[in-house]
Amino acid sequence: MASLPVLGAAMTLDDLDRHRNWVFEHQRDLELQSFVDAEVLAGDWRPLAERAKRLLDGHTGRVGIHGPFWGFVIDSRDPDIRAVVARRFDQALDVCETLGATHMVVHSPFTTWSYNNLTSNPGEFEAVIERCQQAMVSAVKRAEDIGCVLVIENIEDRDPAHRGVLADSFGSKAVAVSIDTGHAHYAHGSTGAPPVDYYVRIAGPRLQHVHLQDADGYADRHWSLGEGNIHWQSVFAALADLNSNPRLIIEIKDKSKIPASAAYLAALGLAL
Repeated sequence: MASLPVLGAAMTLDDLDRHRNWVFEHQRDLELQSFVDAEVLAGDWRPLAERAKRLLDGHTGRVGIHGPFWGFVIDSRDPDIRAVVARRFDQALDVCETLGATHMVVHSPFTTWSYNNLTSNPGEFEAVIERCQQAMVSAVKRAEDIGCVLVIENIEDRDPAHRGVLADSFGSKAVAVSIDTGHAHYAHGSTGAPPVDYYVRIAGPRLQHVHLQDADGYADRHWSLGEGNIHWQSVFAALADLNSNPRLIIEIKDKSKIPASAAYLAALGLAL
């Protein structure tokens, strides 16, 4: 990234209505959070999609959605649960196709427990990969067909390399890596994982999506940028070495502070 990157944000449709001018000002990338719940995906989500298209009329930035994750893990040992995962992803990809979305966030299966135990159980790491493939094989093919990328976001991941192995295992350009800065900072501060910039460098060219949130290294705060103690200069120095042009998505709890978060990084000379 030779010039300053333009920040995007994650928000609901109501938030998009409020921040539309900010989004359109620089044609910022956008991640819609209104299609996460099973009740929405299994119901009539089309009015929401039509509202999104009206709000995005004239928008030329990239658009994606946060995919479903409540109530399941993508490496479930239960084949019936894996079938539910496949169905939810297919429903979410219906939304992506309708919106022309180019990314969908998927949560990583790797946990603090798995970091400490996978190696002590021979074959278990490979079994996790295989179960994920069984749950996601249809979604990956569908994503390829509609031009969408499934980005695997770190949640508890202590080893930043695990998601890269999982993404590579599909042998598809429709699967890539995501980093959540607050999750990485939590893992660094509370479980002994490396710092956030290491997550970026280890992901390397696989990195196509970043959730930007600030935190204290203890919990998943989703604070406005500048309210925690993440070292943003090191994070953006690592990002500057990439050519994968990842979507840089501000994902914070208080959506009213999205413009202030962007202004904070702009004041540091790191982004627009």
